[in-house]
Amino acid sequence: MDIHTKKMIAPVIIVTLIVLYYIGFFILCMCIPMPPALKLLLGLVPLLLAGVSIYVLVERIKEIRSGEEDDISKY
Repeated sequence: MDIHTKKMIAPVIIVTLIVLYYIGFFILCMCIPMPPALKLLLGLVPLLLAGVSIYVLVERIKEIRSGEEDDISKY
């Protein structure tokens, strides 16, 4: 296992847990009886947050692979 793979393990695990939590929250919102507009609002927010989390994970993986994970050391 190379050093880049080791640095990617924690972000992938954390984002996976966060996305599973958001999907569970979405399913819970869809099961609770409430007006459809409120269901859409409360259900859409977790899905958007899951999407943003995945986007940030992809950017982090690109950063790790390029070897620029220590940007702060440039300053």
